[in-house]
Amino acid sequence: MIRGNEKFLTQLYVLVDVVFIFIAFSLAWWLKFGFLHSSTIPHLPFHSYLIWGVIYALLSIFLGYFFNLYAPKRKNPFKSELIKIVEIHIFSLLILISILFLFGVENVSRGFLISFFGTSILSVGFYRLLVKLTLRSLRKKGYNKQFVVILGAGTIGRQYHDMIKRHPEFGIEVLGFLDDFQNNHIHEFGDYTPIIGKVNDLGYILDKHTVDEIVIALPFSAHKKYQEIVGTCEKAGVRVLIIPDYHKILPAKPSFDTLGDLPVINIREVPLDELRNRILKRAFDIVFSIFAILLTLPIMILISIMIKLTSEGPIIFKQERVGMNNRTFIMYKFRSMKIDSNGESKTKWTTPNDNRRTLIGTLIRQTSLDELPQFFNVLKGDMSVVGPRPERPYFVNQFKENVPKYMVKHYVRPGITGWAQVNGLRGDTSISKRITFDLFYIENWTFVLDLKIICKTLVSGFLNKNAY
Repeated sequence: MIRGNEKFLTQLYVLVDVVFIFIAFSLAWWLKFGFLHSSTIPHLPFHSYLIWGVIYALLSIFLGYFFNLYAPKRKNPFKSELIKIVEIHIFSLLILISILFLFGVENVSRGFLISFFGTSILSVGFYRLLVKLTLRSLRKKGYNKQFVVILGAGTIGRQYHDMIKRHPEFGIEVLGFLDDFQNNHIHEFGDYTPIIGKVNDLGYILDKHTVDEIVIALPFSAHKKYQEIVGTCEKAGVRVLIIPDYHKILPAKPSFDTLGDLPVINIREVPLDELRNRILKRAFDIVFSIFAILLTLPIMILISIMIKLTSEGPIIFKQERVGMNNRTFIMYKFRSMKIDSNGESKTKWTTPNDNRRTLIGTLIRQTSLDELPQFFNVLKGDMSVVGPRPERPYFVNQFKENVPKYMVKHYVRPGITGWAQVNGLRGDTSISKRITFDLFYIENWTFVLDLKIICKTLVSGFLNKNAY
């Protein structure tokens, strides 16, 4: 029923999204001006709000296409879809607020906008979850299946087959394997889908069976056959998926790029390589750091006075750190130690009973208040609010030799707080574990993840038992 109607279903998704956004609009209106509103307080008429609701809906649909929300997602988890929905509605709200500001519209209720934003995410997210669960249930029962033939009955092909069997909700059925060396694999199969022919039988199989996708899982030595295989599939109008024989050496999720007309494989997909993500993150960094500086300015003035009164030396401690693309920069902190005359701060860790600390220094280090000047690093563009913590060049040179993938953390701007830090890896903790969390952040970045890390930082507080 669904096969061949993907374009229609995309249009249906758009229509239903609009319907649920206006359900959210009606609910937000009722909450603000119906259920909770006093009749003695004037407000803009319904039709005025409706205009802005229509603009919000159009923005959401446009951004939905921009974020690939309406692309096929049979194999994607609902979590990734929900993250896109949240991002789309955050963008839509920010753009709507900007439009209201540019046109000088001041009487729109902020409470209504917040309610509309929240109910939109909840309503669209809820119905899409129901659709996802319903489709998965139908696929488990055998409806809306996609039929696949695997070329290659070796280790790679069987791994793909096993994965499909573990996830019946994908609705994918393997019709069989094609392999030129059937006798070599027959004893390894057991309950596997049978080998139904050789690679050269592909054209015959496509003619006689309904096949939606061909999965090429052949060894690298068979790459000369790829062109003929792809040509046969395209002649029959069947999609092709290639699992490279060297997939085990790829350290992360790869992606394709182009250099002129030449396709190249990027072995590590970094979401922040995309321009739209970089612009969003940088804009948020600027706004958030300005807000943080203004909010904490009285505290920073007080700390500056206390540092000046209790010890000799500058208020701000400047230290070289390694940042994005392995470029060094000067990181700012409130000075928490006595003047360093022999350069120990570049090559020596702080210890629990370090006699270099000043009286006020111990307090601001344990509460992380010494990090506040780094918001100026964020404004300069050396750092981000969220990202892997930067390290001194001396230790970077040591860690890159001993800790696998350590230098990958420099693909993005370092941060004041990070995924590793909110998971307890601050101060004197395992560098290897930190890198594991840093890599997860780099490869799975979303704007929502940044917000989550900031919230966890605020909720868990700034006290650090490993800060000496």
